[in-house]
Amino acid sequence: MVDTDTPRPEHRGMHDTKTPQGANLGQIRHDWSLAEVEALFALPFLDLVFHAQRIHRAHFEPNTVQMSTLLSIKTGACPEDCAYCPQSVRYDTGLERDALMEVAAVRECALRAKAAGATRFCMGAAYRSPKAKDLAVIAEMIREVRAAGLETCATLGMVTPAQAEQLKTAGLDFYNHNLDTSPEFYGEIITTRTYQDRLDTLEAVRDAGLKVCCGGIVGMGESVTDRAKLLLTLANLPEHPESVPINQLVQVPGTPLNGAAPVEPFDFVRAIAVARILMPRAHVRLSAGRETMSDETQALCFLAGANSIFYGERLLTTGNPDVQRDQKLFARLGLKAETRPEQAAAAPAATDRAHVHETRPATA
Repeated sequence: MVDTDTPRPEHRGMHDTKTPQGANLGQIRHDWSLAEVEALFALPFLDLVFHAQRIHRAHFEPNTVQMSTLLSIKTGACPEDCAYCPQSVRYDTGLERDALMEVAAVRECALRAKAAGATRFCMGAAYRSPKAKDLAVIAEMIREVRAAGLETCATLGMVTPAQAEQLKTAGLDFYNHNLDTSPEFYGEIITTRTYQDRLDTLEAVRDAGLKVCCGGIVGMGESVTDRAKLLLTLANLPEHPESVPINQLVQVPGTPLNGAAPVEPFDFVRAIAVARILMPRAHVRLSAGRETMSDETQALCFLAGANSIFYGERLLTTGNPDVQRDQKLFARLGLKAETRPEQAAAAPAATDRAHVHETRPATA
């Protein structure tokens, strides 16, 4: 007979929140060291996922996932050279270019998204940075989407402090701008803007009072240390991003990264778990690349603390799992859509929530 009342020696450390190396896991911190983050990546897989799920449950309702949708309002012809991006004018990917959409067309898309259950609508445009005349049109789009009763989000490339203020005045709620990778590996992926350019945009957005969505991409040939340094940079910002998209590289023929070695699923889950531990209050978004993931890998990502996905439509120029597959997976796992606080107060029984978010292709 097994004695179930006496703690076994090997179980005594299971709930130790001070591993690894004395880090008090679950605290909101902005002073992480690289050694601490690398130690998290090196934890036994089940220990890492256990800590991530424990921290997730301390800050979010279990088994709930934020549902996101996205509209590309201007596609292709981007002058940047991001090696993963089919929207770059430098690569022949067969992508058709589309000019900036009309405001009325965007409003109709927003209304359809709301009718389908969306509560946040994101507008993504392939720019290095938006021109003044285009930003004025986008500001009008934001006002129309707000008038339709939706939260607003945009990803438009680099913005200045004045442009961020203009977006805030128009009613924008969230702005997405990813760091993509570590400062050291960044030059292998992008040469047409600097890492500091991206940090400057994040600062301008935060200073304007906008909420920040910022993450990166796994699977571009980076090392585990590069992944640790990316998450370290995000976690040590003055304020954590409200949303942290973790993307798996979507390989697109014609881009320099097509043919890169695929990410080992457990390694991707580790990135999700470490993001959850470092930024306990952020929504960690299981972003681009989900269409190639098995249901089992996605389930591990949710267990590791992912609590947001892109739902339906297409992630700018790359695919997403279809709605029916997502619905079936949610039913099998017992997951439900997250509800906005004001919705919960007005209708406690409501379970539908769709958030609409962000990103450039293969980047969340």
